[in-house]
Amino acid sequence: MTSELKKYYGERFEPALIEEISRAATFMELPEGQDLIRPGQYIKSMPLLLSGSIKIMRPDPDGEELLLYYLEKGDACAMTMTCCMGNTISEIHAVTETPVSLLMIPVDKMETWSTRYKTWRNFVFASYHQRMMELLESVDNIVFNNMDQRLENYLYNKVKVIKSKHIYTTHKEIAADLHTSRVVISRLLKKMENNNKINLHRSFIEVL
Repeated sequence: MTSELKKYYGERFEPALIEEISRAATFMELPEGQDLIRPGQYIKSMPLLLSGSIKIMRPDPDGEELLLYYLEKGDACAMTMTCCMGNTISEIHAVTETPVSLLMIPVDKMETWSTRYKTWRNFVFASYHQRMMELLESVDNIVFNNMDQRLENYLYNKVKVIKSKHIYTTHKEIAADLHTSRVVISRLLKKMENNNKINLHRSFIEVL
């Protein structure tokens, strides 16, 4: 575990902090589609992503969910940090978008390291800032863009996250992420195909 930490965080954290993380954290490998954090649960540890990607969603009172942002290698979830530090229940749903490897950091260590290590404190503040910028982008996307543009942004962001132009998903899953209907998504995807932006295949979408 220490070698993996040095590989991804050696330039960000001092050696003493790397050693403490390797001793305190729990290493996990999870498949695609695995629930990591559910709404309503108390969070006792924070995920620190080593590889893969996680999508963070916000549920509404009817049980529908809206995609907020993705976590990628080297990222931490600011909303999870807030729940950990404040001992409050989760307001988000975190699901693995791809197979992932990650470290679960106990909440008591997060508090100790924030006092003891400047690099950890800077990492936490930077994570808050990055996630806030992504949330603002999500809000802008919903408020100022029509569904055509939201769908395009969604597909291009997905390509960036999974590092492939072949997106294996269903129209229903895209509709759920964008909080709209499958019929709307199918119509807009066909429109994008007619405009030579994508190719629709039986089991995947190819982004051109």
